[in-house]
Order: sequence, then C-alpha cells, then structure tokens
Amino acid sequence: MQGIRWLQLTDDERDEFLGRGGTGVLSFATDSDEPPVSIPVSYGYSEEESVLYFQLSFAPGSRKHDLVDRRVSFVVHDETAAGWRSVVATGQLAELSNEPYESAVVQGMWAIDLPHVDIFEQPREDVTFENYYLDPDRITGRKEVSTES
Repeated sequence: MQGIRWLQLTDDERDEFLGRGGTGVLSFATDSDEPPVSIPVSYGYSEEESVLYFQLSFAPGSRKHDLVDRRVSFVVHDETAAGWRSVVATGQLAELSNEPYESAVVQGMWAIDLPHVDIFEQPREDVTFENYYLDPDRITGRKEVSTES
C-alpha cells in the first residue's frame, strides 16, 4: 500500500489551485444541536485580494436569507495529476451591493471566472440572485504527498 501524507499548500499553490473560479461547498453555521447547512456553489477567486465571490440563488421559500449573516466555511477539493488538493476558508459573507463601486472588492468581481448557475427545479426568472464575497478570516490548503521514495 502506498504511503500518503499531506502538507500545507503554499500561497502560490493555493492561488493556482483555486484559479479564477470553480465549484465547492459553502456551509453555514447553525445552532449547536443542528448540523451546518451545506450547499454546493459556484465561486470566483481573486488572487490579488485573496477574496472568494459567490452568486447565491434565492428561490421562493429558500432558507438562505436566514443563514447569510452566519459564519461560513467554504471547501474546495479536487484530484489533480499530482494528487488531491483542498482549500478551506472561513469567515463571514458580505453582500457585494453594500460596497462602493470603486472598492477593490467590487472591482475584483470583474476579474473572476464565476461559473453560471442553472436552476433546474424552477424557471430562472423565478429565482433572485445576489452577489456575496468572503474575505476569509482564515484560509488554508493541503496537498497529498507520497511518503515513498
């Protein structure tokens, strides 16, 4: 059996892994006796600002408006040619519409590659979309390394 361990990603490796965008899982904190609410989402990433961007959908009856003010964790994981990689970011979401147009965080939204969302259960016109960003309190990354010589 192959020996495997993990190491921290460098900032450059983290930035390369996150690229300009992709998909991951955003988890919202809940009461201590409930599991977090986790949803798959598209994200964009600004390497210059180390900020993650999300376009969240709010279908009628969605719980997300009750959750967006809670602390979150965001996880991206993938198998690469060099082994698995993962990044975990934690912090508080902020609504992009509350920021001045000239701010770095708003300008950073234009430089990302945020995959588009298709709503399969409802027509797109019945769903509200809002832009949020996460300037993480903490962001870490790990990578797989072989222990065999």
